[in-house]
Amino acid sequence: MKRILFGLLSFISVSVMAQNTEKDTTYWTIGGTSSFTFNQVSLTNWSAGGENSLAGTALFNSHFNYKKAKVNWDNLIDLGYGLTKQGGDNPFKSEDKIYVVSKYGYSAGKKWFYSALLDFKTQFDYGFSDTPENTNKVSEFMSPGYLNLSLGMDYKPNDNFSLYISPVTSKMTIVLDDSLSLAGAYGVDEGKNLRSEYGASVKLTAKKENLVKNVNVSTRLDLFSNLTEKPQNVDVNWELVFNLKVNDFLSAIASFNLIYDDDIDYIDSEGVNKGPQTQFKQLFGFGLSYAFGK
Repeated sequence: MKRILFGLLSFISVSVMAQNTEKDTTYWTIGGTSSFTFNQVSLTNWSAGGENSLAGTALFNSHFNYKKAKVNWDNLIDLGYGLTKQGGDNPFKSEDKIYVVSKYGYSAGKKWFYSALLDFKTQFDYGFSDTPENTNKVSEFMSPGYLNLSLGMDYKPNDNFSLYISPVTSKMTIVLDDSLSLAGAYGVDEGKNLRSEYGASVKLTAKKENLVKNVNVSTRLDLFSNLTEKPQNVDVNWELVFNLKVNDFLSAIASFNLIYDDDIDYIDSEGVNKGPQTQFKQLFGFGLSYAFGK
């Protein structure tokens, strides 16, 4: 399953590199980036010690935006999958995300838009708390999955900045795996597959090309407060990405992701529940990359 998913994302990356983007899209702006990074270490009779290792990560990010008269419709697909294997250990994932956003806006004047937003997150593959043994499963596709639906106002002075404020937000946490739902994982009541929360949310997105020469930066901040239960415990998901372009096909990427959700408990490698914790992930890779569209 892991090889299939990894191959799928690699195929998407290669296919995008080969496509012709010189098409008339009229009111549509279509673009994005695809990349593949690979690292390998092989040791034979190496007296200083160490282990063989193999790692690869495929990333795909694309936007499909429509603008005509007073209508703005922005769509984003952000996919990532990575595997690492050390010595004779089982392979384990180092990156895994499916993120889809669709936001429809109608001009309210002065760079403001009446907006409706759909936000969906999940992952492709199994996740384990005791890698590389891989016996204590803590996640898989749609376990969890997050679906947010909201209405609000979007301040969008240009295509590189958006501040979306919603006083009406529905957040649904989905856990389809019965072994996880029976354990009450991700805030879902034991034996249930769905938890619904209602509150307010804020989403900020911004990007800057050529922050310094050949370095593009983008950031996304999502905030959600459940106004019916512990509104002071705000869910936070912040991502910061730097893309360093070497040439048309080589680049480096550095990304940082911070998450805090009071409903997500951290299970350590011994299977001990540590309760809600601030989560942090850092990724750095160098390899093939291709930017398409605009």
